[in-house]
Amino acid sequence: MNNSDSKTRCRIVIDAMGGDYAPQNAVVGAIQAFNENGKFDLFLVGKKNEIQKVIAANNLSFNENDIINADEVIEMGDQPTAAIKTKPNSSIVVGAKLVKDKKADAFVSAGNTGAMMAASTLIIGRIPGVGRPTIGQAMPNQSGISTLFDVGASVDSKPKHLLEYALMGTIFTKEIYGIENPKVGILSVGEEDSKGNEVTLAAAELIRKTNLNFVGNVEGRDILKGTVNVVVCDGFVGNILIKFGESVLDFLKFKFRDYANKGFINKLKIALVRSSMREILKDFDYQEYGGVPLLGVNGISVIGHGSSTPKAIKNMVLRAYEMYEKNLVQKIENSIKQYSNLN
Repeated sequence: MNNSDSKTRCRIVIDAMGGDYAPQNAVVGAIQAFNENGKFDLFLVGKKNEIQKVIAANNLSFNENDIINADEVIEMGDQPTAAIKTKPNSSIVVGAKLVKDKKADAFVSAGNTGAMMAASTLIIGRIPGVGRPTIGQAMPNQSGISTLFDVGASVDSKPKHLLEYALMGTIFTKEIYGIENPKVGILSVGEEDSKGNEVTLAAAELIRKTNLNFVGNVEGRDILKGTVNVVVCDGFVGNILIKFGESVLDFLKFKFRDYANKGFINKLKIALVRSSMREILKDFDYQEYGGVPLLGVNGISVIGHGSSTPKAIKNMVLRAYEMYEKNLVQKIENSIKQYSNLN
């Protein structure tokens, strides 16, 4: 791996100790992404001896100079804010500091979600003018992809925060999914402009003052219909919605198995359509999207599932590279600055 042109190449840091199957999945997936793309510099942060064991066991090739030792690990059960203070040599804190110090452009982790958000917000820092960073989640719909902001970065959002989610979500959806003028809607209890609570009604008034392609309120059923491309809501609502959506795939798999177990003929029916069902349900597989972006911090931060597979890690890394190539951080800063007077 050649770092001689690191000033012009994207530099991506991977939390090798993040996730339920670390460092195995994190290391293998990250190196797969590098071998597939090769247009960025890759750094693995974590316990160096354990990382090297994974590299050797999987017959992988990686420059040991690009392994950054971090002796501490923030566990999944650790209290996020306390952990980043008490474990300064953890892979999450060390990785976030590399981005803060401009020694890296992107940080990717499948570790403790709360700690990753805290490190990104408190160490990397927010983009000037951003009140609250937001986590976005892609969801398939009848015409392609919908993105949902926020899905759990914070709760009890104020109207100005929903405005920020709409601005940042629009840029992300346009640049990453190639939708030129994304339609934006606020998730509410009815389509009429008069429906909603005080926060959503006030947020709608703010968004109408921008040049966003705002269509007003949307209902939960509109997400999979693809009525809009960007759905804005408070993190409390968004997190419940996305967790419910993640359970649908497992429920469908259970129903198929239950149907097949009721008789031989049923097994044959399922066998005949198995490949088609697998292809259809692929759109609901989190591995295809990798992780979720934390928008609004002054660097690229991508957060993955704790159970992330090497494939999911690989796609997280490739998404981080794509965000860098599209200059998302600067574009978000420009958009926030443009509408700062509305806050």
